[in-house]
Amino acid sequence: MYKIFDGLVETEKNFMAEKQSLDKLRNIGIVAHIDAGKTTTTERMLYYTGRIYKVGTVDEGTATMDWMEQEQERGITITAACTTCFWKEYRINIIDTPGHVDFTIEVERSLKVLDGCVVVFCAVGGVEPQSETVWRQADRYKVARIAFINKLDRVGSDFFGVVRQIETRLGAKALILQLPIGSEDNFRGMIDLLEMKALAYDSVAAGAAYNIEDIPGDLKNMAVRYREQLIEKVAELDELVMNKYVHDHTVSIPELKEAIRRLTIKNKAVAILCGSSLRNKGIQPLLDAVRDYLPSPNDIEVFSGINPFTHERIERRASEDEYLSALCFKIMSDPFVGKLSFFRVYSGKFRSGSYIYNANKRIKEKVQKLLRMHANKQEIIEEVGAGDIAACVGLKDTATGESICDEKNPILLESMHFPEPVISMAIEPLTKADQDKLGLALHKLEEEDPTFKVSYNSETNQTLISGMGELHLEIIVDRLSREFNVKANVGKPQVAYKETIGRKVISEGKFIHQSGGRGQYGRVVIEVGPGEKNSGVVFVNKISRGAIPREFIPAVETGVKEAAQTGILASFPVTDIEVVLVDGSFHEVDSSELSFRMAGSIALREALRKAEAVLMEPVMDLEVIVPEEYLGDVIGDLNSRRAQIASINQRANVKAIRCTAPLAEMFGYVTQIRSLTQGRGSYTMEPSFYQQVPRDIAEKIIAGYHS
Repeated sequence: MYKIFDGLVETEKNFMAEKQSLDKLRNIGIVAHIDAGKTTTTERMLYYTGRIYKVGTVDEGTATMDWMEQEQERGITITAACTTCFWKEYRINIIDTPGHVDFTIEVERSLKVLDGCVVVFCAVGGVEPQSETVWRQADRYKVARIAFINKLDRVGSDFFGVVRQIETRLGAKALILQLPIGSEDNFRGMIDLLEMKALAYDSVAAGAAYNIEDIPGDLKNMAVRYREQLIEKVAELDELVMNKYVHDHTVSIPELKEAIRRLTIKNKAVAILCGSSLRNKGIQPLLDAVRDYLPSPNDIEVFSGINPFTHERIERRASEDEYLSALCFKIMSDPFVGKLSFFRVYSGKFRSGSYIYNANKRIKEKVQKLLRMHANKQEIIEEVGAGDIAACVGLKDTATGESICDEKNPILLESMHFPEPVISMAIEPLTKADQDKLGLALHKLEEEDPTFKVSYNSETNQTLISGMGELHLEIIVDRLSREFNVKANVGKPQVAYKETIGRKVISEGKFIHQSGGRGQYGRVVIEVGPGEKNSGVVFVNKISRGAIPREFIPAVETGVKEAAQTGILASFPVTDIEVVLVDGSFHEVDSSELSFRMAGSIALREALRKAEAVLMEPVMDLEVIVPEEYLGDVIGDLNSRRAQIASINQRANVKAIRCTAPLAEMFGYVTQIRSLTQGRGSYTMEPSFYQQVPRDIAEKIIAGYHS
């Protein structure tokens, strides 16, 4: 019988007292599609490591990591929550992330600062749309992964089907380390293919103990076959194992584990484990896998940044002996201590009460208090060092994605990718007393969430809030009421259209002003053409022979980008254009930054008028799950919404429709899909790309905007 909970408090004391090496630290995230079981898995990990002493549940709203009222009421994770636990002398910093696509920024910024992650897959749903999204995000930041196939106790679970999807849809090399024993109601444990033993869970002990037994006779041959396949796959990818394999030498279990660890850290393969978090099966082996296969800060290659003054590339290592470098990855408003800044320290260390340097804004700020976070609970600490994740109070001007460093040895780390909002709505205070409070509250929420934007439309005199989806903005409005005590009226959700151009043009902008004293003179010539998809506004300087002094070039760029905020068709932002500054002229006395900023703005607006501006709309990736008998009705409805069907696949006893559809056509779809399928259908969607609006629809949108 294997038991846990032995010496957990002592482990924490020993770890802190000995200041063990970074080799025994793991910074991991739990990521997945919505409802795959991330928070439940995290809750069990905290319970079996002794971090909490009572298991909470998502359905009852008692999960430790879902601390927000909105999370508890809706049974979903909205904000990434951090915690720390200890497992067999290893410290594990865990970030539990949301699965809903509206809160994808929480996954994005978490993966930016993590070394590894556990990707949870539902054994019934398999690789779902948001699974693919978080996988791509992990690829972007080169985060090592292990996979946990959850919910094997559910009707329709298919372990091997999910493994195939991981290989085909995600392009991963799957290393199966465990096989399930039984399925659905008969799922009772798993086979460890490295040790060639069965892990049979004791239902009475609620997963706190399991028996290590011989593999059942009817599964022995299958286990032998899969173990041989595992060694073959590892040998294909790892040179050390290959040498032993081709010479018919036995590969020991420690050697196999080391090889799997090397492959995981290099993102050459993904270890596959299985279980049922809700039924308390598979969590301890998953914790062992986090310890054995995911990287420590020491395993990550030397990271680099640039000196903000000289623009030279600088390399640093994960060591407290190096100069300080850290990245602020999350801002949170706390009702008691004010602004909390979450950060990952990559090198060096700093203490509570010390000063840090913000390399992006080139300012000094004082760290008033350092905190170790456990969801929304705080533990005051005195010092934080390389490899660690913590929070602090006192950084008033530091924003998400900005670099913290030593003032005398500054380094600018690579920032993060923030997706653009796709939906907006008008908002106004309910009373005069709410007016000032609304502006302050919106500013705080905008600081917290880089995908939430606040803007003012001068033509309609409306304040607009923009986000990633209807649920995102619904949560924002709910938080305004609960957290900030601000009552507001909101309009109907509107699509965040954009404008772009259809052809290349050359445009001139002049700003000449004489008022008796010193005047203003600025003249620029720009070449504006269509840019790469999702490139935004790209500015290129090709001025030669000093036609415009170097110090005025940034002002031209500022003017161009300011003008791009409001297009000429319906005042939507302009995107996917390349602006090349090719010529201009200046006056030795009258030229200034203001004159060239205005000239740049005038030149772009003139170019937009000449370049056949077109309206662009956000298109969503959509997956609709429906029983087969309703397939025809659902496809007919999707076609009426301008959807493009990509595939229709069988998944257990339902059909999965993959398609793309304009966001403008998808408002209220949740009601429609329930109506068409008698409540048995469901769907998920996420922003994919922008495309041109058909001419007849664009004319109606523009006419409606100007009416």
